Amino acid sequence: MPLAPWVATLAALTFGPPAAAPPVPAAAPATAPALTAVAAREGLRPAVLRLALAAYDRAVQHGAARGILTVIDYSLASRERRLWVLDLAGARVLAHELVAHGRHTGDDLASRFSNTPGSLQSSLGTFVTGGTYQGKHGLSLRLRGLDAGLNDQAEARGIVVHGADYVNDAIVGALGRLGRSQGCPALSPSAARRVIGLIQHGTVLFAYYPTPTLERALTAP
Repeated sequence: MPLAPWVATLAALTFGPPAAAPPVPAAAPATAPALTAVAAREGLRPAVLRLALAAYDRAVQHGAARGILTVIDYSLASRERRLWVLDLAGARVLAHELVAHGRHTGDDLASRFSNTPGSLQSSLGTFVTGGTYQGKHGLSLRLRGLDAGLNDQAEARGIVVHGADYVNDAIVGALGRLGRSQGCPALSPSAARRVIGLIQHGTVLFAYYPTPTLERALTAP
């Protein structure tokens, strides 16, 4: 699905109104080194951040984003904190949290990803956040995938950010890994409330794992 028609539907009823703030480009040359250094101290690898910033710039070019970038590095084990929320202009890490992957994506280590309804697998690529609602997991945040064939079924699949009791350090201690979702990026209930408050309504979320399909999506027009 091309990006331009998607942007035209950004204000659809199920996705909430667009943010009032104008789109903000990714870290300017003056702040990029500072952001890279700060994020690296929190465990975000510079190579992954570079891809995430490229994804952010693509989203901005098509009318989305407002200066906040969330990065999930699914190449890390679920027992590691592998979600970061970044303030691009301020070169700050606003949150660094545990995040679960889909039941059929892997155990502690993720290895399989899908865009298919019913797969119970996580999706990769670039998403833009929408509005919130109260679901079976409490406060939840809608996501819309921008990458045709990679994550553009996210809304149809019900892929959202939500809290879950199986995401916490005690579960890691008991199982050696987090519990797993039905494909959603699930956070601890307390982290979900904070993170959703930071990233709702028009920010970019980039989910990474080293695959050729993700690389192709990043270079698509």
